Amino acid sequence: MTDALPEYQVYALRYATREGRRSAHFIGGDPHDGPMRMDYFLWAIVGGGRTYVVDCGFTDEVAVQRKREFIRTAVDALALIDIDAAMVEDLIITHLHYDHVGNFACFPKANIHLQEPELAYATGRYMRHPFMSHAFEVEDVVGIVRLNYAGRVVFHNGVANLAPGLSLHLAGGHTAGLQFVRVHTQRGWVVLASDVVHYYENIETRRPFTTAFNVGDMLEGFDMVRSLASSADHVIPGHDPKVIELYPAPRPELAGIAVRLDMAPKKLG
Repeated sequence: MTDALPEYQVYALRYATREGRRSAHFIGGDPHDGPMRMDYFLWAIVGGGRTYVVDCGFTDEVAVQRKREFIRTAVDALALIDIDAAMVEDLIITHLHYDHVGNFACFPKANIHLQEPELAYATGRYMRHPFMSHAFEVEDVVGIVRLNYAGRVVFHNGVANLAPGLSLHLAGGHTAGLQFVRVHTQRGWVVLASDVVHYYENIETRRPFTTAFNVGDMLEGFDMVRSLASSADHVIPGHDPKVIELYPAPRPELAGIAVRLDMAPKKLG
């Protein structure tokens, strides 16, 4: 029964940002082009006697290479909420794009939870096309292959129940093996959509993001995340600056840096 499930604390941690344009964030562009910032997050789930980290950001070197505004490392971001990356035992990687997997080496004790189709995609035939490969860093992908040989990658195919009230779900679309996380909290079922939904506006207007492996699966993913969340307010997009504006900070000094997603959002005017 739902009443018996743990109620996890869920955090979004902002580690980087960049200026962008609306036309770059919707397939087909946007008739009202203008500035549209993109924020970069990792997430932490705490409860049931364990800590789970979802994605781990990119490095400062990659930030320079890709002209992103780097704010803090994944390790430093987690330390702000008293999580030691070196002690984390479960690292959920939603997909292998550079901004979600770049600091895997900072989690020496962690098993990596990954959908099996994602590694096949990142090492397969499609990577010969720059349109597909540009969002991957080769050394990140090779590093995950090495961790697999070391027995530290836990592969999933579809739905995986990691713990009571915590599950992984294969969506695809943005990449072939993109997954999202469903987690039970004090306010109901929260879905960490990652890049199934980049911005609230993508799902609200049903206009997919521009980086896509399969547009049909991306559209189906909108329905999937919504069906598994307690309400539309329980879907957390992967890159929307509104997340930081909507949710409360764990402590006043972390405003604009970290927020609690297990607490109710405020309404923006």
